[in-house]
Amino acid sequence: MQIYLDFNASTPVAPEVAAAMRTVLDRPFGNPSSDHWAGRPAREAVEKARGQVARLLGCDASEIVFTSGGSEANNHALKGTFFARPTARFHIITTQVEHPAVIHPCRFLERLGAKVTFLPVDALGRVDPEDVRRAVTPTTVLISVMHANNEVGTIQPIAEISHIAREHGIVFHTDAAQSVGKIPTKVGDLGVDLLSVAGHKLYGPKGVGALYVRAGMQLEPLIHGAGHEAGRRAGTESVLLDVGLGAACELAESWIGRQSIQELRDLFWHRLTEEFDGSVVLNGHPTDRLPNTLNVSFPGKVGTEILHALDGVAASTGSACHSGLIELSPVLKAMRVPAETGMGAIRFSLGRTTTEEEIEVVVRQLKEILSE
Repeated sequence: MQIYLDFNASTPVAPEVAAAMRTVLDRPFGNPSSDHWAGRPAREAVEKARGQVARLLGCDASEIVFTSGGSEANNHALKGTFFARPTARFHIITTQVEHPAVIHPCRFLERLGAKVTFLPVDALGRVDPEDVRRAVTPTTVLISVMHANNEVGTIQPIAEISHIAREHGIVFHTDAAQSVGKIPTKVGDLGVDLLSVAGHKLYGPKGVGALYVRAGMQLEPLIHGAGHEAGRRAGTESVLLDVGLGAACELAESWIGRQSIQELRDLFWHRLTEEFDGSVVLNGHPTDRLPNTLNVSFPGKVGTEILHALDGVAASTGSACHSGLIELSPVLKAMRVPAETGMGAIRFSLGRTTTEEEIEVVVRQLKEILSE
């Protein structure tokens, strides 16, 4: 039996999304930028998809830029803000638990002269908005804080941080790759200027994403060339992938607010505490957490070894083994999870197709493995 509990890593393409993509496999085949009978239908398909993404985020379609994925969207947000404001004094505030697609661009910009403050988080993985406020300087131009963490699921106080950003006239970006399609991500409620989306995290195809850019925001293009995407991202649009992302966003609207996945996640945690009372630890915020994410530690054990012993179960671990040494993930390190606990971390992320039977199978396997 194959059991997939790694939906935070990637999701399957939803049947409804695949069906939408099939409609454009053969036609329209023209270039969306071409103003003739072959190009106009392609442009219409792309613009329909742009509107579907915009509706999910609660913004205008003109504020959506299609990208090759969440990593490009994050890079465009950070580097585009930096290069659009040529100044020797450029300060960025971010956190220690960001995805590498934010951490690494920040490190790159440091080499170009930017100053970056990597704020700590508490033991639950949350950044304190007051730490953000205290980190603001006269040269702070950009704040980038992820909406929800990919490893432990902790949701950050984005709306509170946005008030601080607005008070100081600072551009505010959030990486919402893990939250879009799972919890509400209306840009007006969050108060952000820039927001990143990854298609394969919400049952869309890989290789496509989007960046919300608030109207009036000035960003230097990450990819220069012709005037595609209103001059913001050069390269002929992928009609097939854009249609897939649009369909995925439209489908996601019907899933946000459903309790079924969270109920299964909570059942999973309940069953673990029943079987391993006192020997299993929850990582991340107990309530302000993605509804599908369960990151747990078995203290004294090694997460990678447990995963290898699980038969047919796809999940992730919070540590990596290099040359026989166990290294905690940067997220667990930032949360100050003790090595004894963190080395036994496993992330189970549930999805729309997860069943109670699968949960019970995993619990039984864990009981057998850990009893040995």
